[in-house]
Amino acid sequence: MKTVIVIPARYKSSRFPGKPLVDLHGKPMIQWVAELSAKAVGQQNVYVATDDERIAKTVNQLGYQAVMTSEDCLTGTDRLAEFAKQIKADIYVNVQGDEPLVNPEDIIKIIEAKKHYPNEVINGYAVIGENEDPTCVNIPKVIFTENQRLIYMSRQALPGCKEAKNAPKNYYKQVCIYAFNRQELLAFGNYAKKSMLESSEDIEIIRFLEWGQPVRMVETRPGSLAVDVPEDVVKIEQALKKII
Repeated sequence: MKTVIVIPARYKSSRFPGKPLVDLHGKPMIQWVAELSAKAVGQQNVYVATDDERIAKTVNQLGYQAVMTSEDCLTGTDRLAEFAKQIKADIYVNVQGDEPLVNPEDIIKIIEAKKHYPNEVINGYAVIGENEDPTCVNIPKVIFTENQRLIYMSRQALPGCKEAKNAPKNYYKQVCIYAFNRQELLAFGNYAKKSMLESSEDIEIIRFLEWGQPVRMVETRPGSLAVDVPEDVVKIEQALKKII
């Protein structure tokens, strides 16, 4: 089976323009993500889907493959859908371009789950740490069945509780590593709009739930950090010091 990792990367981030090219210890952030992805599937199977020639040029100079997509993609998964129209594969893994600490072992775990459940979208999750707030709207929370099927995902704390004594022992958050087959991606892109709950929550994976596509959650290691705003660069560089 042909498995590819696709890193969606756009230049015009509203909160951090040029984010994929920000320097982290002498390397652009997209390089960190690509190198870790290559440890999971090999450099020849790592692609960057972008709408910007500056990103594409950097990626190509680093020895990775860039595929141009349109500027008006609604979400990163819509960008992967455009990629899937150009490049055929059996499994497409979406690895976020703003997570330079992504764990290659987690990527492999997601891929193996997709091989075992080829007709289900695969998404990672992890326990919310003691220093994280389950009510923070920047952290998508997940609930799932006993056999790991996603029930719902929200920026509100899930599950809710009528009384504090009934609050769950652990809350779980989404980890943004996804695996799809080509048909799932093409269907997602052909929908051509955000679904109602997806738009309300601003969580793209919900689009699959709204038309009844099964989504299976796979546990990954906690602790991954993302660069959302310029202020995040310092903490990411501090974390990277531990691995370089």
